[in-house]
Amino acid sequence: MNLIIDLPEKMILRASLSESLANAFRRSIEEVPTLAVDEVEIYKNDSALYDEFLAHRIGLIPLKTDKKMNSKTEINLTLKKSGPGIVYSGDFKGSSEVIYPNIPLTLLEKGQEVELIATARLGRAIEHAKYIPGLAHYRNLFEVKIGNKKIDEIISNSKGFVKEKKGNMWIVDLNESEEEEISKADKDSIKESEEMIFIVESFGQWKAKDILIHAIDALKNNLGEVDKSLK
Repeated sequence: MNLIIDLPEKMILRASLSESLANAFRRSIEEVPTLAVDEVEIYKNDSALYDEFLAHRIGLIPLKTDKKMNSKTEINLTLKKSGPGIVYSGDFKGSSEVIYPNIPLTLLEKGQEVELIATARLGRAIEHAKYIPGLAHYRNLFEVKIGNKKIDEIISNSKGFVKEKKGNMWIVDLNESEEEEISKADKDSIKESEEMIFIVESFGQWKAKDILIHAIDALKNNLGEVDKSLK
């Protein structure tokens, strides 16, 4: 397993994984504990949005999640604003960090007000989509024979994450159109590799690496429960 990119918002791994295992890692991201607004108490809302619709939008605001947080964590965020103007996610006050402060929530005309308290708790995306910390996806690398000028040119211009020579083959990350072009030029020159790239993209609540670590831990715990039930 090789690390290609390691950034807070994105991590890309090159690994020899079966699709079933890669998919298990991807699905386990839904079990990463993540902070999100779970309850909204609205004292005043003169905006055009119904209380329920405004509360739904607030619930989707990404909040920074800390490793020290647990099932008992409860953080209150307050919002009080008068129009005219746009109410943004960054208008919330409290001890939790709003990842993207410029998310528009509602519009207030002159004389209109909104006042509320939002309570954030840890949850998992298997309970509600607002707790999803990011996305994961994967795709196979390709093995392509070296020697065809047109194919070599396609690979040279490719902007994939992997491009290397191994014997008389290219090991390369191709997009769908590049794969089709190579197949049209010589369908026998290309085949899927046993390797793949696995990409984790964070919405900001956790670093991408932490998302994968928590997902792996969740998968281990689930497999442990299965093992116990079979004994």
